[in-house]
Amino acid sequence: MNMRVPELGLYATIFVLAAIEFLQLSMVAFGAGPIMGEVSITPEDFSLIAAIYASVAILMISMQRWFVTRFGGRQFIQCSTAVSLLGAVLCATSHDFASFLLGRFVMAVGGGALFTSARMIIHHRLAGPKRFMGIKSLAYSVALCISAGPWLAAQAVSNDTWSVIFWLLAILDVVAFVLASGSLNNSLRGYEEGRSDWNPGMQVLLVGGSFGLLYALQRFYYDFYGDVLFVASVLVAALVALILYAHHQRRRRQPLLHIRPMLHTRYLAGLTLFLFAYLMLGANNYVIPVMLQRTLGYSWESVGHFEAIGALAAVATFTVVSKLLPKHPSPRKFWITGFIALGLFGVMLMRLDPSASPWLHILPALACYNIFLLTVLPITAMQAFREMESDETLFSNAQQLKNMLAQAGIALGISIATLGQQWRTTVHYNVLNAQVTPDNPVYEATIRHLQEALSTSVGPAQAGQIAVARVAQMLNQQAALLANIDHFSMIAMLASLGIVVTLLQRVFR
Repeated sequence: MNMRVPELGLYATIFVLAAIEFLQLSMVAFGAGPIMGEVSITPEDFSLIAAIYASVAILMISMQRWFVTRFGGRQFIQCSTAVSLLGAVLCATSHDFASFLLGRFVMAVGGGALFTSARMIIHHRLAGPKRFMGIKSLAYSVALCISAGPWLAAQAVSNDTWSVIFWLLAILDVVAFVLASGSLNNSLRGYEEGRSDWNPGMQVLLVGGSFGLLYALQRFYYDFYGDVLFVASVLVAALVALILYAHHQRRRRQPLLHIRPMLHTRYLAGLTLFLFAYLMLGANNYVIPVMLQRTLGYSWESVGHFEAIGALAAVATFTVVSKLLPKHPSPRKFWITGFIALGLFGVMLMRLDPSASPWLHILPALACYNIFLLTVLPITAMQAFREMESDETLFSNAQQLKNMLAQAGIALGISIATLGQQWRTTVHYNVLNAQVTPDNPVYEATIRHLQEALSTSVGPAQAGQIAVARVAQMLNQQAALLANIDHFSMIAMLASLGIVVTLLQRVFR
């Protein structure tokens, strides 16, 4: 029994470190609207803060192994959780743009690399069946946090206690600090001294390029009819910076990230699949609450319940996957199942209308979406790194690059979704608005019906004004719903393409 205590401490540490990352991701994304209202910042400011968080997290992930080999794993996680705790407290007590920005910046510095650290604990400290248990701890943490995050955020904002979101993360930072102090050591301190080094100028290029890319994509949303040339220039400059950074790492004899040995088909195919999944995660984290709360009119609390119940499918899915994997490790069947589930998710929501039942139409769709996440992500993680497991440095760098891509992919998914929703809503509104003319009998009948219903309570003159305003509101809602339908139609098509690619590919057997 005593031999199991250190292992349980490691499993708990892995679980909590992963929970910090995915809880903050799901809670902050879900509670974005209420947080903006409480801190008195605009959506544009919130998007800027999200871009800064992601770019700083990418920087910290890129240096995770460098820090571990210089200071040791335990000391690195102790420092990271302490800084993340400070950031969470700053966010919880923030009252304006500057204080909230500072809090999120500090959270990214401390917490950006915690998920990467959790995965590397599995690789460094666990082997054989114990390693699989560590992977299960990581995956169950992700699944439970995807489920619990929206519900916890909904409870916080519904009770006018939005800061609970960040106090909860602060508590988890304390728990992670205590667990890491008792279960980890500094055995990697000094390991491979000199084999990996960092160049301050190149790291500035990385964080600048990452921020520029995310900032430019978000500015396209806000400057759609504004200074497009400036935003396009920023986007091109950001891409050039990131390409130069990758080229520098590839050519350098002692790079921070050993990119050259990673350039093989299995890993690149795995990264492509990861990027797709993270784009889906970011895009749907934005579109689903918008559709349920703004378009269909459900309360924040109801939306949180729907997402939480639907996300319980993630826990059930990984339970099944973890039992099937040891006997049936071939990945193709899992990926096809995941893409079929994603296609059903898209088809069910693209057929949605305001009269749809949440229990019969929305919840099954959300369950399918979480089946996709918990089949594609874990299986890809087990397949993409297989050829690197014997080289500790290369495996660590490959995990870092994947998690850097995750930060960028989620942020890009949100940006693409916001751009797409703006574009399609504008298109549909223009088409619908063209039908609102005195010559249209449907429009005339609608106005007349609303006037008759309202005139007894507010008078004929005011009833006419309210009726016109109500029709305008209906147009906006209908245009938004059609834009949502376009989004989920595209997802259904991408899922079909994913099935075809999975069947035809020969990289993963």
